[in-house]
Amino acid sequence: MYEIVSREQLAPRIVKLQVRAPRVAKTVKPGQFIVLRVDQTGERFPLTVVEHNHRLGILTLVVQTIGSSTEKLASLEPGEKISDLLGPLGEPSEIDYYGRVLCVGGGVGTALILPVARALSANGNEVVTLLGARTEQLLIFTDELAEFSQQLLITTDDGSAGSQGNVAEKLTELLESGERFDRVYATGPVPMMRAIADITEPYAIKTLVSLNPIMVDGTGMCGGCRVQVGDRLRFACTEGPEFDGHQVDFADLLARQNYYSDSHNCRLPDFSEDGN
Repeated sequence: MYEIVSREQLAPRIVKLQVRAPRVAKTVKPGQFIVLRVDQTGERFPLTVVEHNHRLGILTLVVQTIGSSTEKLASLEPGEKISDLLGPLGEPSEIDYYGRVLCVGGGVGTALILPVARALSANGNEVVTLLGARTEQLLIFTDELAEFSQQLLITTDDGSAGSQGNVAEKLTELLESGERFDRVYATGPVPMMRAIADITEPYAIKTLVSLNPIMVDGTGMCGGCRVQVGDRLRFACTEGPEFDGHQVDFADLLARQNYYSDSHNCRLPDFSEDGN
């Protein structure tokens, strides 16, 4: 059992949890994730480790409520416990000195870009961070990312913070104005990552995207997380979650992600009504 240490509401339907998991906290690296199950009747699902404190044995996770299982996790209070937690899983982010690096976070993907930006900065890179959200209310970790970024750019769909528009439009503007980057990391909704990869490809900027396909066991046994990358079928849970965005078959990824959407949508009202 894994105890909830703290709970913080970051934005509507987005919650930050600190969980006591000493073994995972001791070895996890930026870009890696865990798979958890809230209780014995719940489903397994992955979450990226946003921060970790190896001395205290605590992991920081961010969960966006999109179904009954994430609703159940986000509702836990300090002192309550998670049944199962497996990790660290996946390959760590590619962190080295590259020069000028752009980190793009969309929506809750901002939580995933935080440990990457921190590690890139620690390796001497000039980090420029570009964040996007529908509205100012949904922006998260802006202060934390500003600490590791030489420049922090914000876009919102409604113009309530930063410039009005989205991250793809802002990146296009930057590149067309002569800005240059040696590498791009993008995390967020699949259409957003696809757009970023499409924009950077003509400029030959290596672009890494963090994929979040359906995962069940997290060890490659079930095959649910398979993605087409170039001419190879890859497993995101063991060979990812980061891949070259210019090689990912995003159309196939989107189709697979939406496969169980009807089941998720029909279960959420059940959870909201009876608390189970």
